[in-house]
Amino acid sequence: MTTGISRKRALQIVNRMRGRRLAVVGDCMLDRYIWGAASRISPEAPVPVVDFTEQNDRLGGAGNVAANLAALGARVEIFGAIGKDEAGSHLRRCLRDLHLPEKGIVEVAGRPTTLKMRIIAHQQQVVRVDREVRAHLPEQSEGQLVKRILAGLKNLDALVISDYNKGVMNDRLTKAILSGCAERKIPTFVAPKWSQLPAYRGATVVICNREEAGSLVARALASEESVRDTGRELLDRFGSAAVVITLGAQGLQLFERGDANGFHVPAINQEIQIVIGKRPGAKSGRQVFDVTGAGDTVLATMALASAGGASLREAAVLGNAAAGVVVAKLGTATLTREELAAILREAAT
Repeated sequence: MTTGISRKRALQIVNRMRGRRLAVVGDCMLDRYIWGAASRISPEAPVPVVDFTEQNDRLGGAGNVAANLAALGARVEIFGAIGKDEAGSHLRRCLRDLHLPEKGIVEVAGRPTTLKMRIIAHQQQVVRVDREVRAHLPEQSEGQLVKRILAGLKNLDALVISDYNKGVMNDRLTKAILSGCAERKIPTFVAPKWSQLPAYRGATVVICNREEAGSLVARALASEESVRDTGRELLDRFGSAAVVITLGAQGLQLFERGDANGFHVPAINQEIQIVIGKRPGAKSGRQVFDVTGAGDTVLATMALASAGGASLREAAVLGNAAAGVVVAKLGTATLTREELAAILREAAT
């Protein structure tokens, strides 16, 4: 199997990503990392004692999708909800640090900002503590958010929905967004949760991982055949142009209408390497450190590549390559256009 894209073409698409206008809608989170060293066990319980070194915050969830788009050179609007709390203030600071506009963020009194706090010692995550609510937004806050989103659709090249099932996305909001995009012929790229399956019908591209896809069809994806069957079934359920199932160490599979078997892209970071324009061959694999946020990177890169003129197969190759970069970084991470271009050049040698 070939990738169907030359190195020259891949780099051309990367260059065309710059300046494209995209919007991201979904569950904004704050990913907090507390770093330290652990050299002893607590006398109170059989757990390590972590001596604090430093703390830093990063955008998570839909925020990480927006951060990935910005790092790749897109012009990004982000829409979501946060609380009027310390985590919300830090999330806004993260937006400002990345020069992302805040006008699409609705503050909801009495609702905590979704916070995922990870304690890390010696490059290993010791524990994660989550603070969140999953109830739907109050009607007034939802109305504010819909109004801001619809007003922001003008001149978009694509819209991305990142649903982490934290309460922002619901049937009314989703249908309003997809209808607005359909009227303006704006392609939509969606990472759904199982609970929102009916609402996303009509999205252009739906992207989910193996576990999420299995939940959507109520069976495990334990074989290549089960992946193919699920991809075809999800195409029909969503009524979309394409479905992507990310497969971790096995790369990803793209399913388009009229293609019975799908288009498989092997993971660059493993022993099987994509050779752009040639047959894949064996190569010493990259070491995988952390898959946190890799799905966000695939989602962002595919949407931006498509906005830059790539076919969905070409976008899938670039999305897979981008994931191969971020999994080698610890924690929620992004990559630049230069990093993406570098891994594409490497894959082509």
